[in-house]
Amino acid sequence: MHPSRSPVRLRLGLVVATLTALVAAGLAIITPATAADALLSQGRPATASSTEGGGYGAGAAFDGNNGTRWSSAAADPQWLQVDLGATATVSQVVLNWEGAYGKAFKIQVSGNGAAPWTDIYSTTTGTGGTQTLAVSGSGRYVRMYGTARGTGYGYSLWEFKVYGTGGAGTTPRPKPTFTDEVTHHEFQANCSWTADRPDDPIVYPGLPGASHMHTFVGNNTTNASSTTSSLLGGGTSCTNPHDRSAYWFPSFYKGDQLIRPTGNQVIYYKSGILDYWQVQPFPQGLRFVVGSPTATLAEFRDSPGTVEGFECGDISHSWDIPTSCVAGSQVNVRYQSPSCWDGVNLDSPNHKSHMSYPVDGYCPASHPVAVPMLEFKIAFPASGDLSQARLASGRGYTWHYDFFNAWDSPAILDALVTHCINGGLQCNPRGYDLYKPHRGAALTENFELP
Repeated sequence: MHPSRSPVRLRLGLVVATLTALVAAGLAIITPATAADALLSQGRPATASSTEGGGYGAGAAFDGNNGTRWSSAAADPQWLQVDLGATATVSQVVLNWEGAYGKAFKIQVSGNGAAPWTDIYSTTTGTGGTQTLAVSGSGRYVRMYGTARGTGYGYSLWEFKVYGTGGAGTTPRPKPTFTDEVTHHEFQANCSWTADRPDDPIVYPGLPGASHMHTFVGNNTTNASSTTSSLLGGGTSCTNPHDRSAYWFPSFYKGDQLIRPTGNQVIYYKSGILDYWQVQPFPQGLRFVVGSPTATLAEFRDSPGTVEGFECGDISHSWDIPTSCVAGSQVNVRYQSPSCWDGVNLDSPNHKSHMSYPVDGYCPASHPVAVPMLEFKIAFPASGDLSQARLASGRGYTWHYDFFNAWDSPAILDALVTHCINGGLQCNPRGYDLYKPHRGAALTENFELP
């Protein structure tokens, strides 16, 4: 008699036979990422060969949201790549295609985001849907390189997930869940006038009188020689006493009369990206210039940030100072700053290139760190005939402003960013949302941590 086969041996034999048949048939065997493998790509900076338009940026495929997507132009080839932050060993890629999928494409890795790229997966028979691909490769950058579209449209991915070990070693913050609707993600810094000086400690450091006239709010010691240390040691006109930052802009004139802003001026700290919960506080000492004193009307109007321009009475979105405003009104100007930082430099030679505006709602790979987007809302008490009104830098479209970060407590700034911007609130200077009192405040009534 033959000894009976054990159930374990029978099951093992069936598995081996099944795998052998699959391999013989030329079918790929997809295995899940191992327990040691992590999702490395979510929230990481991404770039693409093209986008279909606003709202379909590269970062949408890496935000963990199956309701947003990257979509390319309708042409071949196209690519979408993600920067994992450091070299990683990649074991699995998951592609969640929208209806516009790739029929022929490759998954590639690179150490520097440029050639040479190494293929770790390739197909010419893609059918779309959700594809889970077992791969093996190493690199800092991973991309999908499409050579043939499956439809007449472009390539479109809801999500592109890369699993493995290594990379930046950070876990992206999950999107918070709220029971109330999120309509804002901001807090205010309310700061009043401190001085008018022909100084600019960012553009002309140590050179008093070298600049056109600027109006300063916030730190009350700001001058041409200001540094991070001197600002931290100074006082402030801001409602929040921990905000020792310096804010300044070209002075406003009506003819030869300098018109000084009165009362608190509103400087919003907002999210400039769609994933508002990923915004981080400014590093201490960061400084930059927004806009240009040599800008043309078109350059001012078409800035990458939202530009509301000048307004007074019923006039709004004017790209120059209105020639006339209703008596008793005031001239307001609003202009948004870039909100993506390169993560390294606190300044740059032109005081701009270390910062970038988001692209389609996401920080580009060159400037991966999302920081608060500043929006100056400055009010000048000027009305009536303004045909002779001007800025110290020239016409209204030469509007620009400078920011020098000097919050004396990084923990205070972090609490405001976390509670208000990441928390989806519309806060005052102590982090309280009047319309959502049940959410509490970031700071006590004395502007201290609870």
